[in-house]
Amino acid sequence: MRRAASVRGQAAQFGPILRVIIAAVGRLRVGPEATLVVDYLARFDRTGRPLGLGPARVVEVEDRRGGGAAAEGALLAAAPPEGAFLVALDERGDQLDSPGFAAFLRRTADSGRRDLAFAVGGADGLDPALRDRADRRISFGPMVWPHMLVRVMLAEQLYRAAAILSGSPYHRGG
Repeated sequence: MRRAASVRGQAAQFGPILRVIIAAVGRLRVGPEATLVVDYLARFDRTGRPLGLGPARVVEVEDRRGGGAAAEGALLAAAPPEGAFLVALDERGDQLDSPGFAAFLRRTADSGRRDLAFAVGGADGLDPALRDRADRRISFGPMVWPHMLVRVMLAEQLYRAAAILSGSPYHRGG
């Protein structure tokens, strides 16, 4: 009981909780990618809660009518709550190092936003209209990554960001 009270007290010093949504095209089936996403998001929730970050959840969308990127974009746009800060994961976006990503999370939480949503496109990428509508674009580098692997990379970076902000030794980058 005492530990839970101290965690709530720590979160209170940072203000409201910033909920994180990973809105992604496609279903991640049982396998190593799914296991990693679940593990890293659980770590993020544990580490981020005292900092006012989390919980994180994945919302999977699937266009079953064959409408392509435009239909997927509409489903992704509808996934987060109204007013969420929307980040499009796109190879043309800003490339951040891990401390920079952590600082972005902290600034977003401190801005008073309650929800932060990351949009992960399908095999054909993100709909241009959704990319243009996003509040920010972030890239994991100029290479194109499999959309299922991007979820793992994002989940790990969320945990790493929370570890950086908490002063944990997990991040040993320069």
